[in-house]
Amino acid sequence: MPTLYDYPRAPSPRRARILLAEKGIAHETRVVDLATGEQLSDAYRAINPACTVPALVLDDGTVLPDNPAIAAWAEAAQPEPALLGRTPVEKAEVASWNARIEHECFMAIAEAMRNTAPAMKNRALPGPDNYAQIPELAERGKARLADFIARFERHMTGREWVATTHLTQADITAAVALDFARVLRVDAFADHSAIAQWRARLAERPAFGL
Repeated sequence: MPTLYDYPRAPSPRRARILLAEKGIAHETRVVDLATGEQLSDAYRAINPACTVPALVLDDGTVLPDNPAIAAWAEAAQPEPALLGRTPVEKAEVASWNARIEHECFMAIAEAMRNTAPAMKNRALPGPDNYAQIPELAERGKARLADFIARFERHMTGREWVATTHLTQADITAAVALDFARVLRVDAFADHSAIAQWRARLAERPAFGL
């Protein structure tokens, strides 16, 4: 059975938890305590030199060190439900929207949080190396997030799902990112009816409670 290296309060491993649950892929879980810096320990570096979670270790010892690798493996190992798209066009749409959400939303939130949070001092970027905070980037991140939410509301108006006519990885990425925006005291659902209706549909799925 695969082992997922996880941290319950972090958004990136939550994406993996939801995806594996939607796929019905059973796995064991081991918590890496990011609050104490366990991801930087020699023991965890030996598993994932990127010093990030999630990481999924397969039965043969193969380490999948991030969400793209986990999603690609899961889709190949368990094709249904198809979370990366079924047709060539769907696959393109899912890949495009997933990348857009990561860069325009997830990274905007990280930019704002990691460059201001006292606990992130000298940890402005995840990974094995330390980087100083640049407070000016936090304001840019907040502005980028606000712009993305406005665009996303327009996109979701009249739609049920982000990229196709069914749930995909793009929905998972967007939901986790916008849920996590609350760390900046941003509620993307309060004044955006299309986003709120979409998120309410996702809330009916047990995986999104993880």
